Amino acid sequence: MRVLDRFLKYIQYDTASDSDCPDCPSSPGQKVFARALADEMRTLGIQDARVDRHGYVYGSIPATDDALPTVGLIAHMDVVSDLPCQPMNARVVANYGGGDIALNDEGDVLSPDQFPELKQYAGQTLVVTDGRTILGADDKAGIAEILTACEALIADPTLKHGRVAIAFTPDEEIGRGADLFDVKGFGAEYAYTVDGGALGEIEYETFNAASADVAIKGRNIHPGTAKNKMKNATLIGMELNGLLPAAQRPEHTCGYEGFFLLTKMSGSVEQCAMHYIIRDHDRLAFEARKGLMADAVEFLNRKHGEGTVALTLKDSYYNMREVLEGRLDIVEAAKAAMVRLGVAPIIGPVRGGTDGSRLSFMGLPCPNLSTGGMNGHGKHECVVVESMEKMVEVLVALLCPA
Repeated sequence: MRVLDRFLKYIQYDTASDSDCPDCPSSPGQKVFARALADEMRTLGIQDARVDRHGYVYGSIPATDDALPTVGLIAHMDVVSDLPCQPMNARVVANYGGGDIALNDEGDVLSPDQFPELKQYAGQTLVVTDGRTILGADDKAGIAEILTACEALIADPTLKHGRVAIAFTPDEEIGRGADLFDVKGFGAEYAYTVDGGALGEIEYETFNAASADVAIKGRNIHPGTAKNKMKNATLIGMELNGLLPAAQRPEHTCGYEGFFLLTKMSGSVEQCAMHYIIRDHDRLAFEARKGLMADAVEFLNRKHGEGTVALTLKDSYYNMREVLEGRLDIVEAAKAAMVRLGVAPIIGPVRGGTDGSRLSFMGLPCPNLSTGGMNGHGKHECVVVESMEKMVEVLVALLCPA
């Protein structure tokens, strides 16, 4: 099956993860998709394909050359819940002209004015949304590329490769993708997540990441008699946000610059809840950011009364470069596979995280590779078909280095 056909099939599954659900997987659609993937893997000849009780999909392809290492390929099944992922009305735009693409009749447009990188794909084929949902290329493009590469390996027994370990994880988008991953059972010496962006990306640096939950207690009094008595929790929340540097938000940062992001806020005069994510590539700067958040909360408690603001900080993952600096040979292997196929490697930091961030610290070194997707997590998400096809070739070359 062509990688495009696989991708168009996979994005029809509703696999949005749910951070409010403590179960794994956090949404029933992920389990449905997991079973469908395991069935497809068995049809391809991956006899040990299975779904464990937590919704992780595992399988492997036996080695044709026992002298080669066991290499893992990993992608995640879930998509973000910020926007709907269904009903999916994706459209294939052949021979893209390099200009605006109307996504619907309501004025939503995918434009190089907003996304200049689109221009380099003139003449190629894009898959776009209808402007009402995300596409799900993050990371169903990665899954499609992995299984299409596996199909190619199985179809040609003359290809020389070590054992190939395959895994598809749930709940990566809510930071839980590696929580219950069976590293020992997976049995790979190292692995690659296929969860990146533009063709050629190879990433072995991620953010250090933490979440910050803030609970604010106010005091509601009838506004007619509120003078010197009311304590407005929502306004205290706004005050907290104002104490954090405005220039250090995602919309003002790039490259190695870290940030604070307020992702959710709800409340009233009586109480307010806020959720932040904190990110930085540098571990010392990361710790300083958490310290700044704690200092701001301490200041507000001195100002408004002890116990007014409660802060819960929780580290999510760390920069996998700390591990991968000792295994740059596997980064070089990915570069070599791309160069063999005429793809220019693009080495840079991930302004985010992958399952590989956690897995690297769990004993499975795991750089991240491109998928060909762009503009993830929004209605302007798209994927370049030629990039997906080339990534299938890259994965085969990576697994068969001779």
